[in-house]
Amino acid sequence: MISMFNLDGRVAIVTGGNGGIGLGMAEGLAQAGAKIVVVGRNSEKNAAAVSRLEKLGVEVFSIEKDLTEATAGAEIASATEERFGRIDILINNAGSNIRKRPEDLEPEEFRWVLETNLTSAFLCSQAVYPP
Repeated sequence: MISMFNLDGRVAIVTGGNGGIGLGMAEGLAQAGAKIVVVGRNSEKNAAAVSRLEKLGVEVFSIEKDLTEATAGAEIASATEERFGRIDILINNAGSNIRKRPEDLEPEEFRWVLETNLTSAFLCSQAVYPP
């Protein structure tokens, strides 16, 4: 079945790719032959994800990045193009939450959630969009 989705030679960036759904997506893309770029804030989790994905026989590297930084998307795109020469797939998976009732959230906490979950997806998408 996976042969129907051959991604040999393709390059995929997976934000939040060092655990959970993101790592599962990265594994699926790797099983289909894609080269993988794992993006996450935690270097130890990134290293564990890279090790796990390398066992699938694909090229993979990680970028430790806080996606709330305005330049993060451009830096990720640049590093990926430098390493692999192209970008074919972007999985905007990174997300966060503050476990509080909505009425208890401070405005800066709400902004942080939006920056992580929404703004970062926009900026990463914008950064990889072909010229």
